[in-house]
Amino acid sequence: MARVLIVEDETRIASFLVKGLRSHGFASEVVGTAEEGLARALSGDFAIVILDIGLPDRDGFWLLSELRRRDQALPVVILTARDTVADTVAGFEGGANDYMTKPFKFEELLARIRARLHDSRRALREPRLEVAGVTLDLRSRSVTVDGREVELSAREFALAELFFRHPGQVLSRAQILNDVWGYDFDPGSNVVDVYVGYLRKKLGAGAITAVRRMGYRLEKSGW
Repeated sequence: MARVLIVEDETRIASFLVKGLRSHGFASEVVGTAEEGLARALSGDFAIVILDIGLPDRDGFWLLSELRRRDQALPVVILTARDTVADTVAGFEGGANDYMTKPFKFEELLARIRARLHDSRRALREPRLEVAGVTLDLRSRSVTVDGREVELSAREFALAELFFRHPGQVLSRAQILNDVWGYDFDPGSNVVDVYVGYLRKKLGAGAITAVRRMGYRLEKSGW
């Protein structure tokens, strides 16, 4: 049975989450502060964290940052009333695996929890991906290019992982937005193009090819 850590100071919401998760076979524990949440998240007792941002002692982004300094693998789903694009981007850039805003539908949250747990288990089964001499370590969230470690942000790594799971396949911008950002994003935004540019600079200029009117493709060789 997967254990869920709920970092939430609103008793009503926490109780709702506990009951809903229990009815679907999950055990859970609730803490109401960022400090306690970090300590419990680092205990190794949990498969996933549901994290509120507006906590009474410290900002939830602080917890996320501290957690990611010590543990890159534990999935984190942010569940918060903060619904600005800036907060959402900050959550993903800080290393969150998903971001949902309140009010929310429990069924959707449950689906996202299951998806993030699936991703986590897949990383354990297949800890490394390699294409054209570049290796992605899914456990440590590190990248090695020809034996040299390259630093990627959380979103850059998520984008790289998507491409590395589909080498030689054309991925549309809509698919990339959905799989990597995981939330409703302006389809007219150039965020995909910007992040592809970041990856090209770090992995190699020829790593990712633009396919006109279709999307982008990770080349299998010849970087």
